[in-house]
Amino acid sequence: MTAIVILALVALFIGLRLYSVLGERTGHEQPILKPADPEQADARMEPRTTARTSPTLTSAEPDDMAYLPTAGPGVRALLAADPSFDVAKFLEGSQAAYRLILEAFWKGDLEAMRPYVDGHVFETFSGAVEQRSKDGLVLDNRLVAIDQALVAGAELDNSVALVTVRFEADIAAVTRNAAGEVVAGSLSDAIQTRDRWTFRRDTASRDPNWLLVETDEEE
Repeated sequence: MTAIVILALVALFIGLRLYSVLGERTGHEQPILKPADPEQADARMEPRTTARTSPTLTSAEPDDMAYLPTAGPGVRALLAADPSFDVAKFLEGSQAAYRLILEAFWKGDLEAMRPYVDGHVFETFSGAVEQRSKDGLVLDNRLVAIDQALVAGAELDNSVALVTVRFEADIAAVTRNAAGEVVAGSLSDAIQTRDRWTFRRDTASRDPNWLLVETDEEE
C-alpha cells in the first residue's frame, strides 16, 4: 500500500513538473494568425504587384548601355514626352522586326513585312524583289545572329519620335539561279553586317507600334 502511495506521489510530481514546462509561454512561440473574416484571408493570399517605371537615363551611365552617348539627349527627350518608353523593350522589339523584315524580303514575302514598314520603304523592298524575280534569282540567306543592337540616334519632332538603331549581325548570304545553283555567297561563311534602321512613332497616338522608315548600311 505504501509503495502505491509513493508511486502516486511521484506521478503527481512529474505531472506538475511537465505542466510547469509545457504549459508556460516562453515568448518565442509563433503567433497563430486568425483573419477577422474570409475576405481578409483572401486578400493576403493575392500576390502583390509593384508599379513598373521607365528607367531614368543620364549621361553619367556607362558607355555599354543600350544607346550611344550621342543619342542620350534624344532618348531623354523621348522619355519626357512618353514616360512609357522603355529602351530595353524597344530594342528587343526592333531586333524582332529586323529579323522578320529581312527574312520576309529574302523570301519575297512582301505582305509579311507590310504592317511594319512605311510606304517608301515598302516600295523600295518591293522593287528589289520584283527585279530579283525578273533576273531569275533567289536568295537563300540566313540571319545567324544579331551580335549587337544599340540606339544610335533619337529625336523628337513635336510628337513624332524617330529612333535609329545600329545593328551588327552575322548573315550567311547565298544567291541561287532559277536552276537552284549557287551563283554567289556561301552558307558556310557568315558575313558581319552593320545596318542602321530608323523607326518612327507618333507618341500622341494610342498605337504603340513603330514603323521602319529608313534603312542604311554602314561601310
